[in-house]
Amino acid sequence: MKYTLLTTTFLLFCGFTQAQDTPEEMVKQTIIEFFEAFHKKDTAVLRTMAMDATPMETIGKDQEGNTVLRKSTYNDFLNRMAGMPEDMQFREELTDYMIRVDGDMANAWTPYRFWIDGELSHCGVNNFQLIKQGDGWKIFFVVDTRRKGDCFHE
Repeated sequence: MKYTLLTTTFLLFCGFTQAQDTPEEMVKQTIIEFFEAFHKKDTAVLRTMAMDATPMETIGKDQEGNTVLRKSTYNDFLNRMAGMPEDMQFREELTDYMIRVDGDMANAWTPYRFWIDGELSHCGVNNFQLIKQGDGWKIFFVVDTRRKGDCFHE
């Protein structure tokens, strides 16, 4: 019995550690690290996570209710992060990870809720495009949606 328990534990551990090394898990870890740096407002770390000239786009509504596409760059994002008030608290809560990998390209679809100073601001989904370079993944395109309203029944 003791041998069986030991063997089972070993096999489960080996399976767990191997699952962590899949491309999908590596992409997920990259997204987790991105949001850790984002929440800390650590622009130095964020700068290393994306390729130069990475486009960032947002699909939302204008004041008249029309769907619009707003375009910016990763550098614009970093500048906005650097200019945030020190006392502003925000948190992007990811509610799921849907990751697909084909060789050196990956897509991470992450539904989210965004909180500012403890109040729900908006929700939507992020769509990260990543490229594998060396032993890591880098973001090369981001598009997200932003909506207000019922963010708890997605």
